Amino acid sequence: MIWLSVEVSHMTQRPLRATVTQRGVVVTPDEHVLIVKRASDGGWELPGGRLDRQEDAVEGLTREIREETSLTPKVVAPVETVAWVNDDGNGRFGVYYYCRGTQRPVSLSPEHAAAEWTGVDTVGSQLSDPQTDAVRAAVRRHRQVADPDSAGVPSGSSN
Repeated sequence: MIWLSVEVSHMTQRPLRATVTQRGVVVTPDEHVLIVKRASDGGWELPGGRLDRQEDAVEGLTREIREETSLTPKVVAPVETVAWVNDDGNGRFGVYYYCRGTQRPVSLSPEHAAAEWTGVDTVGSQLSDPQTDAVRAAVRRHRQVADPDSAGVPSGSSN
């Protein structure tokens, strides 16, 4: 388990001790996102999980996605973070990464019951708010990578 000290503004001055989890927002060229359904409670989530001790962040996320789905997407960059305390009182720190992938069948691990490639406009109805925010951030990054001329240049401007 990895512990991270994070200051959360709405909490006291006591630092949050948190387990680090990572999730991949796997976006295809036609803007579909991979989501997986937990076998434990039927909830949908982005693929990913916890880092192993001394594990590199990108290698850990790649390992988790491969173990859960059999896919090995290209991990591009972190796009969103969130810190919270779960119902059991345990701290969590989540990092969401934009990943590029291709839409293809997946082979699921036993911890998931289903997988779905969902359009970015409808995925929010199946995910938690923080994961939906991460999808939006990843899609913005995806569009910037796909059209580098649009990144940070107001329309009508010339460079």
